Amino acid sequence: MPSISKRKEDHLRIAAKPNAQYSDPAGFDDVLLVHNALPEVNLKSIDTSAKFLGKTLSAPILITGMSGGTDKGGALNQKLAKAAEKSKVALGLGSQRPMLKDAKTLAHYKVRSLCPSIPLIGNIGAVNLPEYPLEKIEWLVSSIEADALAIHLNPLQEAVQPEGDTNFQGVLRSISKVCEKLSVPVIVKETGAGISGPVAQQLFESGVKFIDCSGRGGTSWSKVEYARGGRLPGFEEWGYPTLPALVECSSFGPTICSGGVRSGVDAAKAIAMGAQLAGAAWPFLGAADPSLVAAQWREQIRTSMFLCGAKNIEQMRNAPLIVGGRTSEILNARGFDMRVYSSRSVSPSAASTPSPSERGHYL
Repeated sequence: MPSISKRKEDHLRIAAKPNAQYSDPAGFDDVLLVHNALPEVNLKSIDTSAKFLGKTLSAPILITGMSGGTDKGGALNQKLAKAAEKSKVALGLGSQRPMLKDAKTLAHYKVRSLCPSIPLIGNIGAVNLPEYPLEKIEWLVSSIEADALAIHLNPLQEAVQPEGDTNFQGVLRSISKVCEKLSVPVIVKETGAGISGPVAQQLFESGVKFIDCSGRGGTSWSKVEYARGGRLPGFEEWGYPTLPALVECSSFGPTICSGGVRSGVDAAKAIAMGAQLAGAAWPFLGAADPSLVAAQWREQIRTSMFLCGAKNIEQMRNAPLIVGGRTSEILNARGFDMRVYSSRSVSPSAASTPSPSERGHYL
């Protein structure tokens, strides 16, 4: 069986390839932000800043966790940390499980000195929680000075991974225990196959503070595992698309949107659809300078806000939009009413993002 470090190296190498992406879209093309030909706002004065984990970001952007546990992964973490600090966006690290197997790998994750002012998020797999006492999980957070811990759900990846761990029994209970005792907030994220509303409800009721819906439409981790010799083919395109997952999860609590976010325009749509932040890994993974990608996304968000007449992120959350195509079909089938989005206004007196009762769900 390959070592964890070898597996992490394989993941980085394969995930960087275009053929590791889902063929089916995340749903952003189904969302039309209503153009405002009379925005009555100065583009240069638009405020794209956002608060997250008690810190101020230049824009609601998260570089999501993708690496660690190897020398290459450590070098990438340092590169991303510098870029995130320069562009003032949040940063997530890849799974810290290698640290629990070999404390020497701490060096691959210890990047706080390179990004002192931004939110830094640790990472551990939910299926691994029963293996370790809470003191070890707390050490993962304190040793890297993280502002939060992301617990990732990856049943699809584990199911097809050659050496996958498929015993997810008791995972919710383990997450609840960590939420109760850990010194920092807990974020639960998928790894690209999406989180539905009922699962989000269970997680929030267990003490989770944020959910990263991480839907289908970006990197397919089943495809990554198949490239490593994964078992039981047929799940290359399995998953719940990102935009329906975002709408469902945000009905129950603060949600980060990732999974196929490929531009600042996508990020702006995600914010208007209810996301607190928009996250991505793949666009930053292969970038020569990830800070330039973040800077471009910030300006795309700003321009999208201008074209919607929104002066700040809170107003952008009320930008009118139209949802069509497969995203609308899925959400209508799930009991959501998409018409409420088209009647919104960015004016300060406008109603906030539709509540679950306004949108309807799970009829």
